[in-house]
Parts: sequence; C-alpha cells; structure tokens
Amino acid sequence: MKKILLLSGLLIVIVIAGALFYAYNKTKSYSPESTSTFNEGDLRIQVFYNRPYKKGRDIFGGLVPFGKTWRTGANEPTVFETSKDLSIGGKNLHQGKYSLWTVPGDQSWQVVFNSNIPEWGIDVMNNGEAARDPKNDVLIVIVPVMTTEKEFEQFTISIGRTDDMLEMVLAWDKTLVALPITISE
Repeated sequence: MKKILLLSGLLIVIVIAGALFYAYNKTKSYSPESTSTFNEGDLRIQVFYNRPYKKGRDIFGGLVPFGKTWRTGANEPTVFETSKDLSIGGKNLHQGKYSLWTVPGDQSWQVVFNSNIPEWGIDVMNNGEAARDPKNDVLIVIVPVMTTEKEFEQFTISIGRTDDMLEMVLAWDKTLVALPITISE
C-alpha cells in the first residue's frame, strides 16, 4: 500500500512539473525573451525582458491600465543591469541589477527601478497585481508620453546614444517613452 501511495505521489509531481514546464514554454512563445544591450568602453547596460504582441488589442489604458504598476513586459519582471553608476532623469542610480517597473499614464509614465527582483513579476495571490514592493524602490523618474505614427506590434526596449547622452526607449502600439541616461562621474 505504501508503494502505491508513493508511486501515485511521484506520478502526480511529475504530471504537475510537466504541465508547468509546458505552460512556461508555451507562454514564452507568445511573448519571447529579449535582451537590449549597450556597450561603450567599460559601461555595459543590459535590459532583459519579454516582448508581448499587440494582436489588435487596446494596449495602454486597456490591456495595460493607466495608473497601475506594470511589470514592463510579460511573463516575468524586466531586469535592468548597469556596470557603472548612472544619472537617469537627473537622479542617481548605482551600478547593479534592478527590476524595472512602469506606471503608465495618459500624459506621463513613472519609471521605477527596484532593488528586489521577484521570480514571476505578478502576485498570484493578489489578483495578479504586479509584485513590486514600493519599499524597495531606489529610483522613480517621471517621463512624458509620446505618440508615434508608426505602430509597434511587439513591445520593444532599446538603448542608444543621442548627441550627448544615452536614451532608453520603450515602445509599443503607438506609444513611446524615452528615458534620458548619462554616466555619473
């Protein structure tokens, strides 16, 4: 009897693990992983995120509600890592690894760097709300929203150099947000 119970328990664990593995890989096919990287001298900035598609949906103010924390991508939290201290929107961010959250609004967004990187990015026990804990926020920058003629089907984060600074751009649908970055001296 003990052997049957042990084998049944093992079988249940294997089935659950297989289902979770399948669901994880299936979800990743809808919102694939991507990494945006900027390298210059000894500065390396890397942003790891998942790229959901628009698929005809209303994005900001719809799928991604205004005024609520968004994990800034899909599947898991977006991770921002820098090898040097930076000034972002005129505020200092020390070198290190952070989760990147946003609070989209109609006219402006809050871009939040948080010292905690949760495993999934959402709190399943809290109605699927973002798993950001504000007490771990290390930097919040408010940036204006721009509307573009071009429609971005897939959520995109890019980092590039402008004339005298760097810029991290978040774009999806016809919405674009640009975050100014300089290297702290």
